[in-house]
Amino acid sequence: MAAAGAVERGPEAEARRPPSLRASRLLLLLTAVTAVGPREGGAARLYRVGVDAVWLLDSGSVRSATGNSSAAWLVQFHSSWCGHCIGYAPTWRALAADVRDWSAAIRVAALDCAEEKNQDVCRTYDIHFYPTFRYFKAFTKEFTTGENFKGPDRELRTVRQTMIDFLQNHTEGTRPPACPPLDPIQPSDILSLMDSHSGQYHAVVFESNGSYVGREVILDLISYENIVVSRALDRDKAFLGTLGISSVPSCYLIYPNGSHGLVNVAKPLRSFFSSYLKSLPDVRKKSLSLPEKPNKEENAEVMVWEEFDRAKLYSADLESGLHYLLRVELAAHKSLTGTQLKTFKDFMTVVAKLFPGRPPVKKLLETLQEWLANLPLDKIPYNAILDLVNNKMRISGIFLTSHIKWVGCQGSRLELRGYPCSLWKLFHTLTVQASIHPEALVGTGFEDDPQAVLQTIRRYIHTFFGCKECGEHFEEMAKESMNSVKTPDQAVLWLWRKHNMVNSRLAGHLSEDPKFPKVPWPTPDLCPACHEEIKGLDSWNEDQVLVFLKQHYSRGNLVDTYSVDQGRPGDREQEEGEGLNPSGKPWGRQDAESLRPPHMLGPRIDLSKSLHHRLDLKLQSPQGLQALEEAKAAVPFLGVGFSSLDMSLCVVLYVASSLFLMIMYFFFRVRSKRWKVRLYHPVV
Repeated sequence: MAAAGAVERGPEAEARRPPSLRASRLLLLLTAVTAVGPREGGAARLYRVGVDAVWLLDSGSVRSATGNSSAAWLVQFHSSWCGHCIGYAPTWRALAADVRDWSAAIRVAALDCAEEKNQDVCRTYDIHFYPTFRYFKAFTKEFTTGENFKGPDRELRTVRQTMIDFLQNHTEGTRPPACPPLDPIQPSDILSLMDSHSGQYHAVVFESNGSYVGREVILDLISYENIVVSRALDRDKAFLGTLGISSVPSCYLIYPNGSHGLVNVAKPLRSFFSSYLKSLPDVRKKSLSLPEKPNKEENAEVMVWEEFDRAKLYSADLESGLHYLLRVELAAHKSLTGTQLKTFKDFMTVVAKLFPGRPPVKKLLETLQEWLANLPLDKIPYNAILDLVNNKMRISGIFLTSHIKWVGCQGSRLELRGYPCSLWKLFHTLTVQASIHPEALVGTGFEDDPQAVLQTIRRYIHTFFGCKECGEHFEEMAKESMNSVKTPDQAVLWLWRKHNMVNSRLAGHLSEDPKFPKVPWPTPDLCPACHEEIKGLDSWNEDQVLVFLKQHYSRGNLVDTYSVDQGRPGDREQEEGEGLNPSGKPWGRQDAESLRPPHMLGPRIDLSKSLHHRLDLKLQSPQGLQALEEAKAAVPFLGVGFSSLDMSLCVVLYVASSLFLMIMYFFFRVRSKRWKVRLYHPVV
């Protein structure tokens, strides 16, 4: 990784690392909820290199880090685009700082599932919602997806205490070597310590049965030498009286020379006990080389601001959102089956029929929708969908950018706005298009249901949207009033009202972009007629709001500026000559035909039989699932992008053809010699 310079150095530090980490040197640090620079897929890190020790993992390190590690792990799987993840980041940062001295026993890590390169590992670990916390035990040799966090809430204290419970769940043989016993000792053990002269301090924290103070102090001191900390319960009141302990928690200290006495602190709190013990003479931190500060120039954030018109809708935002939806968010599911598959099929039907974007993108959506509708399978591997989205079949005229380019959804920082903004724009566009062009849904089964688009969006958010809390909030709003929608126009206004409710709820939240505050929309400067004053209060004229929404999310207001053209250098190559439309013009230069509403674009393009045949063969063959798994590892042979299965078939056919030609050659060679013998030796 680019910022891997922040590591512990020295032979002792190297020896403490798990073998799998000694080469990769993955220790990174956490500072603030700001981005450190552009990354693949356009996502932005919520956590960056700094001074608070947190392990920042990626697809190549999470398994090697947590597998057979000498320490336990608490890993947060999050998404840079998730508003709740952004809001929770300060708590995670504070937790990391609070337990930094525990890292030899348990380590706090983070992995960003919004990065395309991490989508496979998030799918492998069965991550569907963000943030998700997983615990991994020390010395785990077999692969495991970890144990889910089971605390009643995600407050810092709760997470810290569940970390302690998790450490205590280790068996004696698998407990991290750096973690001392956390179970309470008996009065007899304390008397033995008083009689012995060990040459080091020994502190005993007396506490009640449900207290975590003693265990927290024990872990706070594991990185310090010349002191050992234990805990004892307050059950034996007589014994506590002989030691002069009248209340708990209290700390009793046995000195190296054998003397002992009660520790006097201003407040009986963990921080006071730990600070006092760390300040004792000869108690010092075990020698460790401090991590080097990262080079600020390496992490300099590079953002190119694109000027845009707030009154316009940009194709780049919608297409970037579709790219993230199909290639990143959907990738959290290894396969789609049952309700998931039905939800995705319905959602793609609505999107394909109503999406007003550029012809190559629309054709790709229609192709995907038709393939899903005609596929007679109850389970579809995600990689089969990805193959079609990436156009592995080389179908002419279909294209979806593989680069994120936010324009109207760009934020002042990389982790702000982005995908959630584009998803809202897509949802609004779908409801408006269903109202303007109801004939587009004819034949889908949705044509007579004014709630069809909203209900499809609702099920998609509930099933696939990575932010679980966001999905729960949307579901609450849907249960409350979605059934009151009776017309397509009411559906447009319902979604608009709920979007403003969400904006109001999130105003002032850490996910709010200060450059784009969450205010009621449309603002008076965008739609003066939408606002009116009634008895001195600003009120909405919903008739005018509806007119504005239908204009704003119409095809005529959709701008293709900044959209990625087919054939752009560095984009995914999807077909030969894909930079031109059928008229020979670049797709980026839309002619009058491309600006027509969906129902005027001519008959629906049927999916070719060849495509169905090739995809169905892959899915239905005995090796179908294996082939689809292999399809992801495409062989970049002359830029063609064949899968390893395709290449294997080519090799087999090539060898078979060669053998056949050799046999035919020798056959005719021998036959020609026989004819020569007959000619030179005629029968008498």
